[in-house]
Amino acid sequence: MKMMLLQRSFFIFFLISLTLIFPQNAYAQGQSFEDRLPAEIKKSDDAFLTLTSENDNYGSGADQDYTNGIRMTYFKRGMRSPFLVNLADKYIPTFEVNETTSVSYSVGQNLYTPQDTQAAIPNPSDRPYAAFLYGSASFSTLSDNHIDDVELTLGIVGPAALGEQTQRTVHHFLGVNEPQGWDYQLENEPGLIVSWQRQWPEAYATDIDAFRFRVMPHIGATLGNVYTYGSSGLTLQLTPKQFQWQGQPSRVRPAMPGNGFFAVQDNKFAWSLFAGVEGRAIGRNIFLDGNSFEDSPSVDKKYGVADASAGVSLTYGRTQISYTLNWRSREFEGQDDPSIFGAISIGRRF
Repeated sequence: MKMMLLQRSFFIFFLISLTLIFPQNAYAQGQSFEDRLPAEIKKSDDAFLTLTSENDNYGSGADQDYTNGIRMTYFKRGMRSPFLVNLADKYIPTFEVNETTSVSYSVGQNLYTPQDTQAAIPNPSDRPYAAFLYGSASFSTLSDNHIDDVELTLGIVGPAALGEQTQRTVHHFLGVNEPQGWDYQLENEPGLIVSWQRQWPEAYATDIDAFRFRVMPHIGATLGNVYTYGSSGLTLQLTPKQFQWQGQPSRVRPAMPGNGFFAVQDNKFAWSLFAGVEGRAIGRNIFLDGNSFEDSPSVDKKYGVADASAGVSLTYGRTQISYTLNWRSREFEGQDDPSIFGAISIGRRF
């Protein structure tokens, strides 16, 4: 009980400290990030198609907990959906519409399994089998020193999310034992998630010889029957100064921010090194709490969860490949070890 209270206090302090400190000190010595961003980037109509695959085989190889996530995102600079943008402008006080406002669309699937996938009847004290199939619309705006992102996700949890079929097909293809306990997965339930996130992309930034180093804090809130949490964290990035206008690779929620944007000339090679941490105060996680309105397997979740990640992006002209290694603290009582998984993203600019 004392440990739980300490965890909650730490994450609340972490959220408040970042909110109070970074926005006040950002850009104290120069132009805003919006003013510094070249006009050709702000007005660019480039489109980005990014495929992201997250899997524990890219990390620990454990094949448990959050075992697989895949997401395809289409993002175009300046693309707008009038209905969604106007809705956000009207009902979200922190969201502002301007010439940088853009919309992106994603589809994806997440899979979750217990530690022992060969047991016909899963251990009731371990994470239940679950899958989430979804589509998302996300819109973002750069204003002064910060970027606001709002994402609306609609999907389905349960057998209709096709988690069993996906994992059995992949295991059969790889020639490994197929999981046995999917009959005990969460029941079908529509999923709704609304997420808001604010990032200060150069709260601290400096040139080090031919390189650009920046510190990018962020805060966020997510509401829904699938996830409800508050988050706060920061990302460190090092790039060649010549190719400093590179965002973070696209990731699967919940994760640290990234939209897959990069501005590198054709036939030019660039790279980016990044690392980050994030703390989340969890109100609801359907993959641990179980279904909202009917009996289902569940475990006692932890109310504070932390992520730490590090990775590299390699870009040649219009193509970017990224790898991120992610460590996630224990998410429920009785979980033996933290989760370690990797993310591979392949992005193409059109």
